[in-house]
Amino acid sequence: MKLEMTGQMRMEQRMKLAPHMIQSMEILQLPILALQERIEQELNNNPVLETAELSGPEEAEPVEPGAGQADISQKDLILNTDNNKTEDFERLENLEDEFKDYIEQAEAGSFYSRRQAEEPDRKLEAIKNTAAPPLSLNEHLSEQWRLIDADEPVKKAGSMIIDYIDDKGYLTVRLEQLHNKDRKDFTLDDLKKALELVQRLEPTGVGARDLKECLLIQMAQSGEDLSFEAKLVTDHMDELLENRLPDIAKKMNCGIDRINQAVKRLSKLDTSPGLQIGRDRNLPITPDVIVEPQDNSDDYSVRLADSSLPSLRLNNYYLKMAKDAKVNEKARKFIQNSIRSAQWIIDAIEQRKNTLLKVTESIVKRQGDFFDKGPLYLRPLPMSKIADDVGVHIATVSRAVSGKYMQCPWGVLPLRKFFSGGMQDEAGQAHSWEAIRAKLQAIIDAEDKTKPLSDEEIRKKLADAGIKDLARRTVAKYRKLLNIPTARFRKKY
Repeated sequence: MKLEMTGQMRMEQRMKLAPHMIQSMEILQLPILALQERIEQELNNNPVLETAELSGPEEAEPVEPGAGQADISQKDLILNTDNNKTEDFERLENLEDEFKDYIEQAEAGSFYSRRQAEEPDRKLEAIKNTAAPPLSLNEHLSEQWRLIDADEPVKKAGSMIIDYIDDKGYLTVRLEQLHNKDRKDFTLDDLKKALELVQRLEPTGVGARDLKECLLIQMAQSGEDLSFEAKLVTDHMDELLENRLPDIAKKMNCGIDRINQAVKRLSKLDTSPGLQIGRDRNLPITPDVIVEPQDNSDDYSVRLADSSLPSLRLNNYYLKMAKDAKVNEKARKFIQNSIRSAQWIIDAIEQRKNTLLKVTESIVKRQGDFFDKGPLYLRPLPMSKIADDVGVHIATVSRAVSGKYMQCPWGVLPLRKFFSGGMQDEAGQAHSWEAIRAKLQAIIDAEDKTKPLSDEEIRKKLADAGIKDLARRTVAKYRKLLNIPTARFRKKY
């Protein structure tokens, strides 16, 4: 085998994204809350960047997006991509010598410092005013268990039982399994005694091993007379889950009305008591855009919900330092890089605002029937049409609507809701899949609950409304997506 090295020349085209383009795409994709955090991070990391609300003896003028600094050369403002930050640390160590003149000016009050010494620490104040996170279910039960008066083996058995209670409040393992894990500290009888005590803790129903036991625990600790309901759950739980109320009434020798009353009382019990305790995992939804009808016309106004975002600008003092020949070269280079980074973030935020506003205006224009008449009139809309309207790439539209919400007369809706496929009816009218699901929901809401519609009957009603060529399995699929049970479970006796 012969090994040799050869040289070759070839021409090729490559597309590389500049750092500011990557940053612009990242900013565009951020929802409003994430953008607030990003701005706060930039304000903390970049000394050149400040909010326009600040004022001082030498106040900086807001910098228009895209407006470069004429006195700073393009070459000087190129970011240093070297990961070695030794120059920055050396500059900080010699801060007093290099900035001696400016420090004296600061002490004399001749320029404005973004954070004055007497100004309270905003982060510290925010931490003080932030509520402590709530206790988890395990912590909540453990605190109650410490107050239980029981023998030491029972106390240890109860602590282990609590560790195996899931977020819904159910014990997820059999007592025999717990006994096998540590049979030296307690016996199986100790586990049974401990479980009885754990099931008396709050919230009521915690520690149950299945749904039947959970309901029985709650009824036993209730102050009401629920003996009939307890017998119903004890003897006919499976039939109750299958909604076989006439069969139950026949076996219990009572009327169907009595069963319906019992079911109504059972519906007030909590089938997942553990969810009453613990962290609230529901994150707030904050709209990025607001669409409102105009008072004197049929049109809609579109505005960004960005009033909570600070207006950013470059600090004038650092701009002067970047042009001052007396400043150390390393320090001046650091400031110039910071200026360029700050200008990029300002431009990216402004570009995000313009793109999001144009995309939303195009959506409102093309989905006018939805805003006038409601969800049943939502039309199929590919992102390519919005991209053509705005004059951007389809990927830009996708990033612009990702994770963002619109507040409109029909509620707070994700922007992606307006982009979906669909089908045409016999009249050639296009219906989006979202509109078809809304129509399906309306049909089920209007049905006679004593004779609920089957999936095939729903399909026929959709066909009567002009939505043909829809298979029964597609109806069943949409019904499941809407969390609507089958006809047998929707039936009211």
